[in-house]
Amino acid sequence: MTHTPRSVLVIGGGTSGNSLAVLLRRAGIAVDLVEVSPDWKAAAGSGITLQGNALRVLREVGVLDGIEKHGYASDGIGILAPDGTVIAAHADFRTGGEDLPAHIGMQRSRLQQLLIDRVRASGADVRLGVTATAFRQDGAGVDVTFSDGTGRRYDLVVGADGLHSATREMIGITDRPEPTGMAIWRAPAPRPAGVTRTEMIYSGRCFVAGYCPTSEDTVYAYLVERARDRAALDPDSYADEMRSLSEGYGGAWEEIRASFTDPKVVNHTCFDRHLVEGAWHRGRVVLVGDAAHCCPPTLAQGAAMSLEDVLVLAELLTGRGEWDERLLTDYHARRLPRVRMVIDVSVQIGRWLLDRAPDEERGRDVAALMGRTMSALRELP
Repeated sequence: MTHTPRSVLVIGGGTSGNSLAVLLRRAGIAVDLVEVSPDWKAAAGSGITLQGNALRVLREVGVLDGIEKHGYASDGIGILAPDGTVIAAHADFRTGGEDLPAHIGMQRSRLQQLLIDRVRASGADVRLGVTATAFRQDGAGVDVTFSDGTGRRYDLVVGADGLHSATREMIGITDRPEPTGMAIWRAPAPRPAGVTRTEMIYSGRCFVAGYCPTSEDTVYAYLVERARDRAALDPDSYADEMRSLSEGYGGAWEEIRASFTDPKVVNHTCFDRHLVEGAWHRGRVVLVGDAAHCCPPTLAQGAAMSLEDVLVLAELLTGRGEWDERLLTDYHARRLPRVRMVIDVSVQIGRWLLDRAPDEERGRDVAALMGRTMSALRELP
């Protein structure tokens, strides 16, 4: 008798969706991946900080060598005064274990291309410019209708379609992201010769002014401020906004600021808190990553939490004989406490920044809270 492999539809071709597709294909599971954008690399963003626990998952996906080649590894963080003077420097937490760097910064487009190449090589069926428009479920599977008018049946559907997930809405989960009152400006820039680690300033005009090396030649710079009405912001002025907000910061900022000339490469994003407390599935449709949770980037753990979701879900799907309600309930139970911890800590740090509490007292609080959280993240998810 011919064995028909189990089949999974992954909705969303970002970091979590691509990684899940690779892990499932490696186990012989048939995977279709659909991405609503016709350009798989569209809106890749300027840069990303991959903490050790994210690197731990990406090693399993098979892209760590490429990340180490194209990114910039660091074990240290510098805290600076607005004029660029170093106030403190310390080793970052190796949340992925001692055999991995504390973090690697890299250009998002590079990471996306590495993952795209792995998905293509895995044999997954990829369709771009297409998304799911309807689900019809029974106890054995899901019939999916697509935006191009086609339809297919799957054993499981995974919504990896981001913070504003259409999949989440289609299955009736009503939890929505909530703004935290802060926003971040990001842009790529040439790497000043002396910048060899992530460095941040927690005072001055912005709540945080920082940069992270993303290759031998580049950094991504970011400025965190109180959220403004995005409708009142002119996208053509984005580079001017970053230059203005960074005025008064010295050191490497003098060189970085001069590179803010093209508004098209500047990204402006508001901070959101999002957590689906209840089940992350309905029947045989389940959520991963930002579709189920997201947090402000104050811990740089957003990508790591999404990737850990993928690792746990893939482990359960490839290790159990039955794909049933219990499997998806166990997935949620394993992920929820860890994700909630990271979200709560990330939001708390943001609140302290908004309160503009005394630097010395609040600095001790932030350091202690981050230390406890990062130590906990060394444990496997």
